[in-house]
Amino acid sequence: MEFGEIVSVLLQGAVVTIQIVAMALPLAVLMAFSFGLIRLYAPAPFKQIAIVYIEFFRGTSALIQLYWIYFVLPFFGITIDAMTAAVVALGLNIGSYGTEVVRGAIQSVPKGQYEASIALNFTSSQRLWRIIMPQALVNMIPPFGNLAIELVKATSLVSLITIGDLTFKAKMLADTTLQVGEIFGVVLLFYFVMAQFLVFFIRRLETHLSKGLGRGGLHS
Repeated sequence: MEFGEIVSVLLQGAVVTIQIVAMALPLAVLMAFSFGLIRLYAPAPFKQIAIVYIEFFRGTSALIQLYWIYFVLPFFGITIDAMTAAVVALGLNIGSYGTEVVRGAIQSVPKGQYEASIALNFTSSQRLWRIIMPQALVNMIPPFGNLAIELVKATSLVSLITIGDLTFKAKMLADTTLQVGEIFGVVLLFYFVMAQFLVFFIRRLETHLSKGLGRGGLHS
């Protein structure tokens, strides 16, 4: 097979990979913020639910979680298509790690900020969203960037539930053409480019948020 044909087929898989990331990442962020805030501010019973979610998804394999959602849930009458299963599994998995990022970033805000907001007679909600969260967001960006890159790499698992992502297309081509070196060389390049795009975006976002707080950029 010509090199251009190989790139064309793999590009189709890369598009599917990007689609999965584009859907799973917002879910991961939503879960991270929701359960991170629950861990910090909700009543005890809700905190326990958050802990169960966090420990379960961090303590078990993402591959097994994917298999459960796609292959096992149908035995309980819950059938989910492959793309939805991939998005849900990866979003919940990455989100479980993100909850600790949110919690840690909020707790890292200096206590003086809390005391100042209390002195200004802010309500709890105002204190969180106007004083604490803007500062915590800057601290969240780098670790969230790392999790986004981990999400990109984790998408390779979805090939095991028949989704035609980048890894699935690469395996299919390798089996039919035996041009393993060329195929997986291009795959490495595609994953690297996607990761570098995220790094660029995250650094720009971090610089923007830092300037909003008068800190200046944190990266050269």
